[in-house]
Amino acid sequence: MQLHISPSLRHVTFSPVKGMRDSIKVKFLSRRVSYRMVFYGLLIATFILRFVFVLTAMDTIEGQIECSSLGCIGKKLGPRLLGRRPEPMKVLEEINGILEKGNIQKMLGGEEPLQSLEEFISEMKGHKLDTKTFALRLKSMVNHLEQKARAAKIQEYLYRHVASNAIPKQLHCLALRLAHEHSVNAAARRPLPDPERVPSLVDPSYHHYVLASDNVLAASTVAASLVSNALHPDRVVVHVITDRKTRAPMHAWFALHPPGEAAVEVKPLHRFEWLARGRVPVMEAMERDEGIRSRGFRGGSAAEIIARADERAVVVAAKLQALSPKYNSVMNHIRIHLPEVGRSDALHLFPSLNKVVFLDDDVVVQADLSPLWDIDLHGKVNGAVETCRGGNKFVMSKRLRSYLNFSHPLISENFDPDECAWAYGMNVFDLEAWRRTNISQTYHHWLNKNLESQLSLWRLGTLPPALIAFHGQVHVIDPYWHMLGLGYQDNTSISNAEQAAVAHFNGRGKPWLDIAFPQLKPLWTKYVNYSDRFIKRCNIKAS
Repeated sequence: MQLHISPSLRHVTFSPVKGMRDSIKVKFLSRRVSYRMVFYGLLIATFILRFVFVLTAMDTIEGQIECSSLGCIGKKLGPRLLGRRPEPMKVLEEINGILEKGNIQKMLGGEEPLQSLEEFISEMKGHKLDTKTFALRLKSMVNHLEQKARAAKIQEYLYRHVASNAIPKQLHCLALRLAHEHSVNAAARRPLPDPERVPSLVDPSYHHYVLASDNVLAASTVAASLVSNALHPDRVVVHVITDRKTRAPMHAWFALHPPGEAAVEVKPLHRFEWLARGRVPVMEAMERDEGIRSRGFRGGSAAEIIARADERAVVVAAKLQALSPKYNSVMNHIRIHLPEVGRSDALHLFPSLNKVVFLDDDVVVQADLSPLWDIDLHGKVNGAVETCRGGNKFVMSKRLRSYLNFSHPLISENFDPDECAWAYGMNVFDLEAWRRTNISQTYHHWLNKNLESQLSLWRLGTLPPALIAFHGQVHVIDPYWHMLGLGYQDNTSISNAEQAAVAHFNGRGKPWLDIAFPQLKPLWTKYVNYSDRFIKRCNIKAS
């Protein structure tokens, strides 16, 4: 159909489609109104309404911010041609101006903030508020809710700090019962290992594993998982290093629960003369470290830290973590003394060994580790897994910048922030190669530098100074041998964790604590004998 309007605007002519000869002419100024005129008038109105509907739909779909239809363009240009700005723009500018101002509560006259979004919506429905009051009430409510969220987050961090650093009642019970057993039961005091296995303790042809721990349950689980997965358990020797207070319970456990055919010895540190105060740099550094932190480093006590209302929750968490006693534990630092050399064999930890595998007490072994002795370290001292490559970006994206403070000139002038970091917890140490280096001296040197800098050179822990001390002495091994992060993030599935030779629960969620991730805890609990009389009496359960 074609539409033709005469120049005088008094006639409208409709021409039909092909196949129809006649055309229809409508005269507007006719005094007579016929049914035909009404019909064609409705037809014209329908045509115009369809056009208006299409423009309106396009305007609705495109919105008022970005549009191309005539209706939208007219709606935006019209007010500007008349010297007026669109009302929504004025409202937004007024709201933004109010939200950027400082003391909202003072502007509200001390009126209490709304406690929830439901209260805010209810007030908006019940009162017709002007723009200023709306913005003030909105910001007051948001500020109040942010403070509540911050307080809840800090409380969570505080609870986790207490839970991860306190000794659970069950573990304390286990240590006490074993200490009592050691004093009354001769079997709990029998020599470790059996006399016929003593030569294996110094025989480098055996596979020697070193474990430093003051946690009997954790150490026993590491040993049980290690031996149960070994293809040749009779070739396994486990050296457990512990402190004075844990020596009797640790000895009693392994005397009463020998791990199969493997040989186990318990080495109490207090029997080594070279570890006396004043003769070992790391012990002096630990004492100075404790003194600095006790005088208020990172905020003072836990109560003082959480009382500060001007710090972000993550900063509070870092300061609480600094109070953890593990950062001042000799169990963490003892590995730097593995190749210790003195005037006699009594001054060595392992005088006749040339290679050991060091294990943390929060790992679980899931495969035979004997192939580690076949790895050629190419003259390097430390065989370790890198932590800058892998599918899990949260765990396997650690470079030196993640641990060292490159804003300090001592660090920035000596190290590359993009250099890949490596993991403590399962390490192959070549003790012979180590004894030919100054790694231990370098470690102590940088500990002192950090103390002189008020602990500002790196993040807390023993890994940062080790990253410096072992710099250039690390041979990268396959990631299969060591999976990390099972104690501080729950992104790892149990199926993926089961594929690792050593699963490491580094972080606060230790598998023997209630705050452990429940889906990962079975990896560890499967090696605990919950029917054992000591375990049962202390009410230690899998969940």
